[in-house]
Order: sequence, then structure tokens, then C-alpha cells
Amino acid sequence: MYFGLGEQQIMLQDTLRRFLADTFPLDVVRHDAGQGGEGWWQRTVELGVCGLLVPEEYGGSEVGLLDAQVVAEEMGAAVAPVPYLGSVIVAPTALRLMGSVDLQAKYLPQIASGEARFAIGLGSLASPRDGFDIEVSVGKASGRAAVVADVADATHFLLAKDADSILIVPRDASGIVVERLVNVDKTRSYAVVTLDKTEVDEMISPGSVHQVVAVGRLALASDSFGAAQHMLNTARDYSLDRFQFDRPIGSFQGIKHQLAQMVTDLEPCRSLLWYSAHAFDEANPEFELHSCYAKSLVDDMAKYVARTAIEIHGGMGYTELLGLHLWFKRIEANRQLLGGPAVTRSRAAQLQRFAEVIA
Repeated sequence: MYFGLGEQQIMLQDTLRRFLADTFPLDVVRHDAGQGGEGWWQRTVELGVCGLLVPEEYGGSEVGLLDAQVVAEEMGAAVAPVPYLGSVIVAPTALRLMGSVDLQAKYLPQIASGEARFAIGLGSLASPRDGFDIEVSVGKASGRAAVVADVADATHFLLAKDADSILIVPRDASGIVVERLVNVDKTRSYAVVTLDKTEVDEMISPGSVHQVVAVGRLALASDSFGAAQHMLNTARDYSLDRFQFDRPIGSFQGIKHQLAQMVTDLEPCRSLLWYSAHAFDEANPEFELHSCYAKSLVDDMAKYVARTAIEIHGGMGYTELLGLHLWFKRIEANRQLLGGPAVTRSRAAQLQRFAEVIA
């Protein structure tokens, strides 16, 4: 049985790769990342990726999470400063799993057309923090959400209230204060969002928020995988171009071992990511478990690959000139968003009831 990308998915991958290479060369990402850009977003919309997870009746193409994962991987490989995470993947998933017919009709066409851009703040469920919670009364919300990602140019916020509820908050609603955060990852914008009796649309579905978070985790894992694959390819190419003692450094045994170890560690992540997306598309009840496995493994392997790739470049790897720090920091930020390896492994233990046995 062949399990891999189909012809249409490969075409999507190739098209997106060419688009990102033309739109986001290193100089653009280095100097303009995290600031938002209407032109960037509009060109992304024209590719048709915004409607990947939107049903056809609302103007989308209604394909699977595996297709969206292809997008995430290529975005990570290019460290593209595009707010795709919430708008393309998490928000349409939340609306399809939790939204009423009225909310779907209200927001899904806007997502498919690129009119609505969602910043996401689901971290309160993945990693709760004191002082960051939201209460809702009569359609109005008050409270704080920490580390909301992709806030630049966002038209809406997608915020987790608890394990059963997600809020959609229009950016222009009254009572919103957005405090921008400084983060090592300059390719995304982050903020703390405070609500004070702000009108919201609430989606309530017991247990479904964990599924939405799992989809977000899988998208982040795919993004990190793409970034790590890029760093591996860069290190391989550099080892063939850099000569020492009249030989390419890639011919040295130590460099060979490092490159081989990077491939050995990273390649198994691909099948786990693909299977996790397949599990969601097939409504496998163990999808969230596989998502936790995927993110925890990719987080660790991508960090090792990024560090080793920089080491292979020697002193050059730490310079602004090569820009490897952009991929390294993207991987580090993805590692913590929606829960790091310790959090995701703890959640996997709960899902398998190992935590109860240990307790």
C-alpha cells in the first residue's frame, strides 16, 4: 500500500514553494518579518490556500488536513511571515467542529476569500497561567489571553475560554486592548489581549476544543519540520561547497556522521505527521493522541537538527549574513506554542490513562 502525497498535493507543494521563494527572499524576511503586509496576504489568498479546509458551499475547496499540512511545511521551510496558522487551519477547523450553522455562514466565506484573518490564543488550555482567563456573561467577555499569535493585521481573535468553549472576537469590537510582545521569533507577531465587556461570538461544544488545539499542534509541528528540513538541506549544501585542506568538509567523517544523524532523526517525523493528518481526515478517535506524539517528537528533533546545522556552518552559522537564526528561532517559538514536549507528552499520558495509573 502506498501512503504519501498525491498528484494534486505535490502540485500544491511545488506551486507554494515557488511562490514563497519569489515573495520572501532572505532579505525580505530578515528586515520586514512580523510587521504584517497586505500585499503578502493578498498574494497568498490568490493561491487559493485560504479555502483548503472550508466546505465548498462556503466558497472553499474542502480538502483534507494533509493538504493543509503541506502548506504548513512549506511555510516553515520559507519562514514565511504569513498569518496562515489561524486563518487557514485553526479557525476553519474550529468553526466546522464547534460552530453553529449561523456562525459557519457568517465566517467561513470570509475565511475562504481571505477577508477574515485570525490571530489565535489557545494557550490557556494547553498551558494554563495564573491571571489569564476569560469569563463570558450575556454575550460579553472580560479577561486576558496570553501569547496570542499572528496579531499583525488580524481582523479577528480566536480565543479559548475553557475545554468546551472558543470565542471569536472582532478586532474592531469595543473594550479590546492589544499589548504587543517582543519574541525571539520575528516572523510572527505576538500580543496579550485584554477584553473588557467585549461582544463575542461563542462556540460551545464539550471536548471539541482539545481537537482544535490538536490541529493547531499538528500545524506547528509541520511548520517546524519544514524549517528543520530547510536547515538540513542548507547544511548539506554548505558541506559540499566549503573546502578545507583541499577537500569539501562534507567528506570528513565527523561531518558525515552529523548529517546522517540529522536525516535519521528527522525522516521518521514525516510519516508520523502524515498519519496524524490522515487520522483527523478519517475521524480517527485517537487523532489527538497522534497529534501529541507528532508535536513532541518534531519539537525535539527539529531543535537538534537546527543546532547541528548551525554547528556545521562553523562561525558563519551564527552571523546575521546567513540568516540561519530565523529558522532556529521559528523552531524554538513553535516548540513552546500550544505546549512544549513536556505538556504534549503529559496530555498523551492522560489520553492513554497512564497519568491516572502513575498517580
